[in-house]
Amino acid sequence: MAVEHQFTAAADTLNLAQPSISAQIHHLEEVLGTPLFQRGRRPVMLTDAGLELLPLARRVLSSLDDVVHGVSEVEGLRRGHVTIGATPSLGVTLLPIVLARFHQRYPGISLTIVERDSVVLLEALESAALDLALVIMAQPLPMLDSVALAVEQLVVVVSRQDPLAQRDRISITDLEGVPMIMFREGYDLRSATFSAFALAGLAPTVALDGAEMGSVHSLVAAALGAAIVPSIVAIDDEDVKVLYLESPPLERTISLVRPRQHAPSRAASALSLEITTYLNENGWPTSASLDLSLIRPGSLEKEPVPVEI
Repeated sequence: MAVEHQFTAAADTLNLAQPSISAQIHHLEEVLGTPLFQRGRRPVMLTDAGLELLPLARRVLSSLDDVVHGVSEVEGLRRGHVTIGATPSLGVTLLPIVLARFHQRYPGISLTIVERDSVVLLEALESAALDLALVIMAQPLPMLDSVALAVEQLVVVVSRQDPLAQRDRISITDLEGVPMIMFREGYDLRSATFSAFALAGLAPTVALDGAEMGSVHSLVAAALGAAIVPSIVAIDDEDVKVLYLESPPLERTISLVRPRQHAPSRAASALSLEITTYLNENGWPTSASLDLSLIRPGSLEKEPVPVEI
C-alpha cells in the first residue's frame, strides 16, 4: 500500500480524480464527526483520529483483497498469480520448462520469478513473500513444507587447454594454485567453493571474481580459469572439459519449498504439482551425462489439483 502524503499523488496512484478523493474523505469525516487529516501541513499528515483509523482501514482493504483473490480462485484457475523463486542454476534448467507447461495449461495465471541464492529465498518463503521456491536445502526447516527433488554433484569445468583436461576425475587438492573463476556474492556456489577449499586446508586462487551463471562457460572456454559448477548446467564440448570431483564429492539437495503457515493458493498448488509431475514423468531436463540422482519426488499437495481451463 503506497503512502503518498499528497492528495494529488494519491489520486494518480489510484487512477482517480483528485476532487473525487477529497469528496470521499470529506464525507467520511462527516460520518465520523472528526477530521482525519491535517490539511494545513505539507506533506499531509494524519490526525490522532486518522492514526487510530489507519490500522482498521488496512485490515479492511486486506480482507477485501482476500475476497477478490478467493473469487478468482473459485473461477477454476482462469485467473491468479504465483510468485516462484529459484537459484540461478535452477532458473536456467528446470524452471523454464515447467513454467512453459504450466502457462500452456493455465494461460490466465500470471507468474513472477525471483532469482536469488537459497538463503535469501528461504527467508522470503518464511515471510510469505514467495509462494514457492526451488532451492538448495540440506535439511527440512520447521516453518516450511518441502519435498526433495534431486541430489546433485558439483563438478569442475576447465578449458581444454588446461593440463587438468587430460583427466576425468580430480580432488579439491588438485586445484591448489589453479586459477579459479568465482561466482558473484549471493551465489550458493561461491560459498560452496570456498567451503570445499577450506575443508581441504586450502584457499582458492581467484583469477576472476563476480561471474554469473550465464557467462561462466564462456569464461572457462577462454582459459581464464577453472570453475566449480552444478552438474545440471555443466557443458562438455570442444572448448570445455567437465571433471568429476572425488575424495569426497561435493553434493547438494535440490528441493521444492513453500511456506507452511499460509495455505497455498490453488494456483500455487497447481504449479507445485506441475513441477513434481514433470520430474516423475520425464526426469531432469538435460541431455548431458551427469552425476545427478533424481529422487522420485512426492507432492506437496494432499490431493490432486484438477485441470480446469
